[in-house]
Amino acid sequence: MEQHKKVKFQSLGVIDYQEAWDYQEKLHAEIVEIKLQNRKISPEETPKATPNYLLFCQHPHVYTLGKSGKPEHLLLDDEGLEKYHAQYFKINRGGDITYHGYGQLVGYPIFDLENFFTDIHRYMRFMEEAVIRTCADYGIEAGRIDGLTGVWIDYVEQKNPRKICAMGVKASRWVTMHGFALNVNTDLSYFSHIVPCGIDDKAVTSIALEVGREIEMAEVESRMLGHLKDIFEFEIEQN
Repeated sequence: MEQHKKVKFQSLGVIDYQEAWDYQEKLHAEIVEIKLQNRKISPEETPKATPNYLLFCQHPHVYTLGKSGKPEHLLLDDEGLEKYHAQYFKINRGGDITYHGYGQLVGYPIFDLENFFTDIHRYMRFMEEAVIRTCADYGIEAGRIDGLTGVWIDYVEQKNPRKICAMGVKASRWVTMHGFALNVNTDLSYFSHIVPCGIDDKAVTSIALEVGREIEMAEVESRMLGHLKDIFEFEIEQN
């Protein structure tokens, strides 16, 4: 079957976490259903191309716990969550606990990886590379730390390593969900209420903190989209 390297991009703005999750699930299920139907066609028939989606958004304050996470890594009880106007969800991605909030660029690629390559590790590295290039656009040297997912500052000497972008994905029948959370103008105090990604000896940071000024979110979104497009070599279909 011919690969379909077009991606339908949507910028959802600020959206409730549950609403965005439901939307991801809907798109994911539609792609999987196309793949299942393609298996049933005769050799003479042409398989239907599977679409790919890329959603950018911000969320109101929310903590999400991945499948391999520990509930005790959330340091707030129900009363504390109410005090800080935050929600909490146990979700089906990999990874531990993280925070999403205003001023953070969250990206959800719902890709059929059979349109690109069937390699989850390569997929994660490609997402990381897009973040690294976006940080470089602001004069920030970011990179990877062996054994840790996501993108980090001071990743070489690690005198004060700090995470600028968290990642967690789920893939079913090579169709991805969830994605990355890049701290741009994020209120980092919300990370003090969790053990971020289960790592208690490293800090978190944001583009704004590293450069000493607030950053235009639309500009970061545009740069990140451009880098993802270049790295994955896809065409953008604007909705």
